[in-house]
Amino acid sequence: MTSPHVPVILWVLSMLPLSGVKVVDLGSVLMAPYASQWLGDLGADVIKVETAIGDSTRYTGPAAEPGMAAMFLGSNRNKRSIVLDLRDPLGVAALLKLVDSADVFIHNIRPQKLEKLGIAPEKLMLRNPRLVYAGLHGFGEGGRYAGRPAYDDIIQGMCGNADLMLRQTGKPGYLPTVSADKTSGLVAAIAILAAITARERTGRGGFVEIPMFETMVAFNLVEHLYGGHFEPTRGQSGYPRALASTRAPFSTLDGFISVMPYTDSHWIDLFRELDANDLEDDARFQDIAARTENIALLYDRLAALISKRSTSDWVEIFDRLDIPAAEVISLEGLMQDGHLEDTGFFSALRDENMGELRFPGVPIRFDGVRPDICMPPRLGEHTTQILEEAGLSATEIQQLISSGTARQYTSARGDESNEQYRQNRSTII
Repeated sequence: MTSPHVPVILWVLSMLPLSGVKVVDLGSVLMAPYASQWLGDLGADVIKVETAIGDSTRYTGPAAEPGMAAMFLGSNRNKRSIVLDLRDPLGVAALLKLVDSADVFIHNIRPQKLEKLGIAPEKLMLRNPRLVYAGLHGFGEGGRYAGRPAYDDIIQGMCGNADLMLRQTGKPGYLPTVSADKTSGLVAAIAILAAITARERTGRGGFVEIPMFETMVAFNLVEHLYGGHFEPTRGQSGYPRALASTRAPFSTLDGFISVMPYTDSHWIDLFRELDANDLEDDARFQDIAARTENIALLYDRLAALISKRSTSDWVEIFDRLDIPAAEVISLEGLMQDGHLEDTGFFSALRDENMGELRFPGVPIRFDGVRPDICMPPRLGEHTTQILEEAGLSATEIQQLISSGTARQYTSARGDESNEQYRQNRSTII
């Protein structure tokens, strides 16, 4: 059964930089799906390979249809879905047929499971020497943590995020966003594009390893290695301005405002606007080095002054002084933000079963044009079509579907898929 979404997808892909690039994606939850979504946003044909119960995010959050929950919608647009049981050799054989014509293979399965599934890097790259094989792991191979399970909270606890929260607030905590998954997914997309570029020069693909732990350590230590750059160290690790307990939006008379005076001229102009001669003359605030060391105290003093006027007053003042500042916007407020409306950032897609759905758009533009987005796929929505493209005959496809090794989506299976997921959660790869 051919999906009504497919012609739209192919028309959009023909205009984008990754048009013609085929990605086979075994990723689940968030890190790998977010990476492959970016490749799909840039024009790649992303084939999402799922078990019969599907990616667990299909059932995380509110939903207008079983198997199409909010968390799945957020990281699986611009993809097609095929259901294959990789515990069955026939399912693995079908997957290998897809890989034979693929440019990229992505997974976030623990490395020790790959050989058992028949999809170890050496095997796939031997079949297809042009293949870019991307392993999105929790930890780098060769280290003592290799092969351990890794989820966002675990990596946030290990990579410094929880310690940064401890230093700022006095209590360890996680950033209230899945920062490890999303950051690592972005880095994975960058690494895959670099490998594709190299293949265009050499004619050969290769194995790309993207470990979450190392990726997030590198991410955090950009600014927070700080004194640890030197041997012997020149002060403790941690960038003081970012760690200041008073670094937060400032309360005004009627709301909150984010303010970022940074340069010497910013602070001098602000001190004079506030008629704060004591601050302007204070040696602790004279230049960027002194302010960085005493930033918590400076932010505390600034907060007391900002609390005395309204948000709109401060926006006007900071705008006049050319100091970066903006009113704090809530999550709900983003959907009515004037700038995002002006730039056409949000997209609305209408589905005959789920009604109208809102999606954040692709943030980048090519020659002034923002790429379109297409509806995330139902579980197994494109199974038959993808197998046909891989060269399987109608008889072979029917045998796979009849045996349950493959599954083609039909609307009547929505409730069935949901119930299967509830009964068989432990069988997810």
